[in-house]
Amino acid sequence: MGTTGVILALVTGYVLGSIPFGLILTRLTGAGDLRSIGSGSIGATNVLRTGRKGLAAATLLLDLAKGFAAVWVTGHVLHGPAAVAGFAAIIGHCFPVWLGFKGGKGVATLMGVSLALAWPIGAAYAAVWLGMLALTRISSLAGMSAAVAAPLTALAIGASDFAVLLAVLAVLVIFLHRANIARLRAGTEPRIGGSKA
Repeated sequence: MGTTGVILALVTGYVLGSIPFGLILTRLTGAGDLRSIGSGSIGATNVLRTGRKGLAAATLLLDLAKGFAAVWVTGHVLHGPAAVAGFAAIIGHCFPVWLGFKGGKGVATLMGVSLALAWPIGAAYAAVWLGMLALTRISSLAGMSAAVAAPLTALAIGASDFAVLLAVLAVLVIFLHRANIARLRAGTEPRIGGSKA
């Protein structure tokens, strides 16, 4: 793995990851500045707070796709270190330079990265995410649970190299949800489809 390949992977991953699809979609459709709504995050959960379910779904899919694309393009087109690009994509989504390093919390993008690294990891991520969401209707809890499931699944299938990377990213996702964790402990975290806390 040469230095040039690593740098190219970092740049590719970061640029793709930092595309703020949620902000772009809400602005194009006249839903306002997403950063002034709800949590101020640019992710799908905050887009849902605009009342536009279709936009929220599109944001989720596009954020997932950019994580997948960062890994796939780097590994299959550039023949570089795909895992490095996946890491950079998450950093780009969470800390986009274009938005003053204030982005999303990485849940959907991490699913795309996980799926591109190894489909069983992505499948487990999706299953835990959707399962917890159906059970609790709490987006933050579902996202954090899925992020933790990714490195555990990587270990289970023998992908220890991916497990380390995914563990670091899981810690980042949990750190970015620290306000949500405080609300969960206080019992004030809002549920999808429920009244606002």
